[in-house]
Amino acid sequence: MEKVKVGIIGCGNISPIYFEAGRKFGILDIVACADIDIERARARAEEFNIPRACTVDELLADPEIEIVINLTIPKAHADIHLRALEAGKHTYGEKPLAVKVEDGRQILSLAKEKGLLVGGAPDTFLGGAIQTARKLIEDGWIGRPIGATAFMVGPGPESWHPNPGFLYEEGAGPLFDMGPYYLSALVNLMGPVRRVTGLAQITHHERMITNQTNYGMKIPVETPTHIAGLLDFEIGAVGTLITSFDVWGSELPDIEIYGTTGTLSVPHPNFYDGSVKVKRQNQIGFTEIPLTHGFTQNSRGLGVMDMAYAIRNGRPHRANGDLCYHVLEIMHGLLQASREGKHYELLSTCDKPQAFPTDLPEHALDE
Repeated sequence: MEKVKVGIIGCGNISPIYFEAGRKFGILDIVACADIDIERARARAEEFNIPRACTVDELLADPEIEIVINLTIPKAHADIHLRALEAGKHTYGEKPLAVKVEDGRQILSLAKEKGLLVGGAPDTFLGGAIQTARKLIEDGWIGRPIGATAFMVGPGPESWHPNPGFLYEEGAGPLFDMGPYYLSALVNLMGPVRRVTGLAQITHHERMITNQTNYGMKIPVETPTHIAGLLDFEIGAVGTLITSFDVWGSELPDIEIYGTTGTLSVPHPNFYDGSVKVKRQNQIGFTEIPLTHGFTQNSRGLGVMDMAYAIRNGRPHRANGDLCYHVLEIMHGLLQASREGKHYELLSTCDKPQAFPTDLPEHALDE
């Protein structure tokens, strides 16, 4: 099958694993990279043997590039997606799809008008652990799902991230930075959400960087850092989501799904592997279930690979724009519900992404 040529825009902290995807997944051919700092792009090109480092404009003008991977900071996501689509290219980005809901709608509308695909992170729900969990639900191990919990709580990133300031800007914070992992996993497991409600607060209006790179620098906080939400799924189940950068320690689970005949324990959705456990009715404790699916290593870029096969074979892809937009609207809905003191009714929906089969070849899909 002919390879799909790819260009990466944004050569920062997350980019190396996407450059590795070009080596790992045979259908992808990363031919160029760009960054607002051209020297950083040149350094990544040399590090990963990419043929060309260039400006963003030059990359978007390159006629051979079919997919643009958008790894810019959140507030630049929408602009790069829209520019890539206008240039006639499919686009796949880091989360969230956009900072604003209206920008997300514009991205999907332009893609439909141009006949192009939009996709985005996270693609961790395609990994072996969450695909195994989905199979267990669909095979009836816990009966009909009636509830779920998801918790991402801890201290903020200022102790380890070299430049954490953008993570406290609008479109980031614990909800927009980490929430997409949990919400994408929940939609993959339980289906779309019909309404939400939530409470949110900014606990500290200023944070101090404590890593060695910029120790002592102060960061203004523009977005809520502790958010508690309730999710009303279309299937009738009720979910609880808490995301926080204000918690010093916790023993909460990552994700649990509650069914009429059992409970499913799902590992951290930022990873592709982990321990999947089930406690069925009349069973004393949890039993760990061997993973039924592959892609258990760090497989970021798996969603891009799936998109590339979708382009070549004319089929839907899984980490798609409708899912990304639905997750974006859920997150905004939680904050709007907190501001207005009432439920937020979702205007969007999406299909559950097609599950992976259990017998995929290593580093490939539907060749």
